[in-house]
Amino acid sequence: MNVWTGADAADLRDALKLSHERFSVRAGIHINTIKKWCTRGETITLRPEYAERMNDVLAAATPSQRAEFRKLQIKRAVTPGTLEVDDDPAIWKLPCEDVADDLARKDLLVDRREAASTLFGVVVGTYLLEPLERWLRRQRGTNTPAPIITGSGAQELDELENAARLFREWDEKFGGGLRRKAVVGQLSEVNDMIAVANNQAVRQRLGHIRALLAETAATMSWDSGDQHTAQGYYMLSIRSAREAGDAALFANGLAGLARQMLTLEPEGLGVDRIAYTYARANDALELVRLAQDIVGRSITPITRALLHTREAWAYAKLGRPTAFHRAADNARAAFTEARPADDPYWLAYFDAAELSGTLGGRLLELARTEPAYADEAAESITTAIAQRRPERWRSSALDRLGIAEARLIQGEYAEAKRLGEAALNDVGKTSSHRVQAKVAEVYQRAGECGTNRPARELLDMLHPLLPSPA
Repeated sequence: MNVWTGADAADLRDALKLSHERFSVRAGIHINTIKKWCTRGETITLRPEYAERMNDVLAAATPSQRAEFRKLQIKRAVTPGTLEVDDDPAIWKLPCEDVADDLARKDLLVDRREAASTLFGVVVGTYLLEPLERWLRRQRGTNTPAPIITGSGAQELDELENAARLFREWDEKFGGGLRRKAVVGQLSEVNDMIAVANNQAVRQRLGHIRALLAETAATMSWDSGDQHTAQGYYMLSIRSAREAGDAALFANGLAGLARQMLTLEPEGLGVDRIAYTYARANDALELVRLAQDIVGRSITPITRALLHTREAWAYAKLGRPTAFHRAADNARAAFTEARPADDPYWLAYFDAAELSGTLGGRLLELARTEPAYADEAAESITTAIAQRRPERWRSSALDRLGIAEARLIQGEYAEAKRLGEAALNDVGKTSSHRVQAKVAEVYQRAGECGTNRPARELLDMLHPLLPSPA
């Protein structure tokens, strides 16, 4: 054949690894060009004479070359952006201190200006779920919360946790950005302290702080579009929380990992976007169910509500409105049972505004294919806007952009323009990648409204805020 697409293109690349010299001489095609094409997911079309020569080369492969080729095929993930994965990754096998040290060291050394916001290195599907479940079978955790430390070391631990709390407030206010480096640096320091701590109670408390910092670093990385780094920190947070015996923080880490799956967008040409979205939604459902199975009723109602919102989000992605409303009702019911005094401070971000805003955003996703849901989405987001704390700039920007999109779907263009203009102040206060992506979504939606004057004016307002092309 002379046309190679998708997995075939990657097969071609792997075959070339085995016969680089012979192929480059006879077919006149450089392996790096082939590798670049297949990484992008583009179609590779060869001239008939080159295709014939390539097939001759592949037909002449020895049994050992064919065996190596099959091994590469099995090892390679079928997900765009990840060419080869380890089915038993080190992040679930190495000591937690080694995992944290490796993540932080690499992160602090990388030049963020050169870091691409791509899916390369992100694991999904079986390659995500199977290693996690194997680790969970091996790791039982302490099943007890971090103990209260007294004496001279207590003050230092309290100061470390206060720093972790401050960093979470930064994330909630600004999103990702330069502050992320401070979080990673603090995580590295805490990890060094764990490595030399002899007292088990101190190690457990430090492990709890490391889990908090890792989850904040994960959220900031995710919000900045660095998906591979975010996934590593989510996994570290899950490990640290489980080993520290913090069921709520463990469930929160899995909820974050599920949220990441629900926001991934496929890259490259020729990718079935609907199939990819459905696959990631099913990954998220598996992660939520895993969290629910592990923690059971040991978590507070707020944490259960958080997990139900991730479940509802997945059903919205799958285009299942009835299942979405069931999960959303479960989230609201759990939230009404909340006892704020029983919840840790780091769960304070998931308040009534966050519940309404999250569910409203998912209703907006349903409205993109079923416009009848736009009014319900707008109502839920309006409730969120009224309840938002003033300093939650990122969430406020997402809310206001979301309701502007809902009004565009409804054909209320003048109101959409007014709401979009109201969002500009909050958009300008945050460097969030998610906010930039939302601006692009609303801009695209406004562009589909034809020559309507308010819609065109909204386009003009949003254009300067669009993310710069890579």
